[in-house]
Amino acid sequence: MNIRFTRIFPAVFALIAFACFCGEPSALAKKRSEPAQILKQADQCRHALNKSPNKMKYRHNWERCIRGYESIYKNYPTSDQAGWALYHSGRLFRALYAYSGRSEDLDQALLLFRRLADDYKDHRLADDAQFLIGDVFSQEKNDPAHAYVEYLKVDIKFPSGDMRPKARKMLDELAVTLSKKENDAETGGPLSEKSGLAAVKEIRHWSTPNYTRVVVDLDTSIKYNHHLLKADPELQKPRRLYLDLLNAQVTSELESAVPIKDGLLQRARAAQYEKDTVRVVLDIESLGGYKIFHLHDPFRIVVDVRRSEKAQAPDASEVATPKRAVGRGVRKAEAPKPSVSLARQLGLNVKRIVIDPGHGGKDPGCNSQGGVKEKDIVLNIAEILAARIEAEIGCEVFLTRNKDVFLPLERRTAIANIKKADLFISLHVNAHRNKNIWGLETYFLNMATDERSVMVAARENATSEKNISDLQAILNDLMLNTKINESSRLAYAVQKGMLAKVQGKYKQVRDLGVKQAPFYVLIGAEMPAILVETGFLTNRRDRNRLRSKAYREALADGICDGLRTYMESIYQAYKGG
Repeated sequence: MNIRFTRIFPAVFALIAFACFCGEPSALAKKRSEPAQILKQADQCRHALNKSPNKMKYRHNWERCIRGYESIYKNYPTSDQAGWALYHSGRLFRALYAYSGRSEDLDQALLLFRRLADDYKDHRLADDAQFLIGDVFSQEKNDPAHAYVEYLKVDIKFPSGDMRPKARKMLDELAVTLSKKENDAETGGPLSEKSGLAAVKEIRHWSTPNYTRVVVDLDTSIKYNHHLLKADPELQKPRRLYLDLLNAQVTSELESAVPIKDGLLQRARAAQYEKDTVRVVLDIESLGGYKIFHLHDPFRIVVDVRRSEKAQAPDASEVATPKRAVGRGVRKAEAPKPSVSLARQLGLNVKRIVIDPGHGGKDPGCNSQGGVKEKDIVLNIAEILAARIEAEIGCEVFLTRNKDVFLPLERRTAIANIKKADLFISLHVNAHRNKNIWGLETYFLNMATDERSVMVAARENATSEKNISDLQAILNDLMLNTKINESSRLAYAVQKGMLAKVQGKYKQVRDLGVKQAPFYVLIGAEMPAILVETGFLTNRRDRNRLRSKAYREALADGICDGLRTYMESIYQAYKGG
């Protein structure tokens, strides 16, 4: 018996092995063909549905086709067919919404499109899905501000996608729509139907011989254009930069001429050029370049003018300094401290830092239980940070405010430019309607790529989401002169430094990462600039920590460490390391 078994077993084993070997290719082929076959059947179901208006009236017909696609992306998630299944399922749910009117059908469509755009980034339909997200918010949800952000993601996330030109076209159209809605909301109707004209209230300026910021304040938003005129020696007129403010009028309170005489601009003057147009003229003594943009709530037009590099003159102006004495440059010592940055020792462009404690005065920022205000927290952190930087890095430090005073956002950036700062850091405390949201995050100036970044920017700008989306449209022109890459590097270094220091002393520290958004306070900064959100006053854990001096010191230490890391990276790049 044993002999027979030993003779038969090898033969049987060989037959089994042969069968398995021969059957494996066909099994694999069958496995590969299954999602393709199911997709074909689901497509046939969809085509038949689209050809029958009668079938479209009944939900079960839609669900039959949707289930076919669902079986693909659930059972074969790594197949190419999974992307097609998500795409067609999303479109079926969106089309079904037109018949059902159920918001959950539209939400399901968005969920499927997002899954395709986020989880299948390399699929040929990923950019199509992202575009359709914007389309849903534009068409069915009638939310142009949100649609703008979603279309923007096509441009940023899929620069080589074939949907990018269509997305850019929609961005241009939405910029017009958002601007019109804004005007209608603020004036109570279209500008053409407005009974009065926008009032030009005031012309403000901050200036040095090398840099001047002029701000024109109005009581509502308007359209405007600008031109640069050559000097006219025969009429004894200098070079002039002028703005024509449409649907506007001067008021009796407005000074017709504002002397500046800083060596860069002679004066700013305003007059009624036509019955519905105000012309604001800047008489120029020396001009290297200029930038013009507008801000909202209240509406104002900002003009930044800078002298050419060759004609730079030394400047001095008053800026808030910390209450304690601030060292000028690196302290003298027999040997430099190990903590002193090599970049600083070699004088590689980071010598002066402006720290901006957010809010102040009549603007408290966010409030917490017990009366603690954002404006007080960030001022304290700024003072601690200034001391750390001066002692450990040796840079010159200035604060935009050293007491509880109100500063307009445009003035804060002007201070950094006037002082010719090498870095600009704006400090803030966050807030969220969901009290469970907490953590640390750092921003740099760019177009926002997610909805929460838009919300944070809207709060810090003290403006609405629709204005933020409108602002993103004009940022395209400003980005060319903004140090985005350096600001991004600075933001990552500071975020990492904060986390390392705080995590070393506290448990449950949440990293919300580095993000980008259009913050007014960073617009026009001519140096790497970031905005740091040091926690959420609306969250109990963060609130209790922010009330603690030890926690504020840990934050300041972490930011200082991040600055040192950034500066040393400059040195490494300079050295070729």
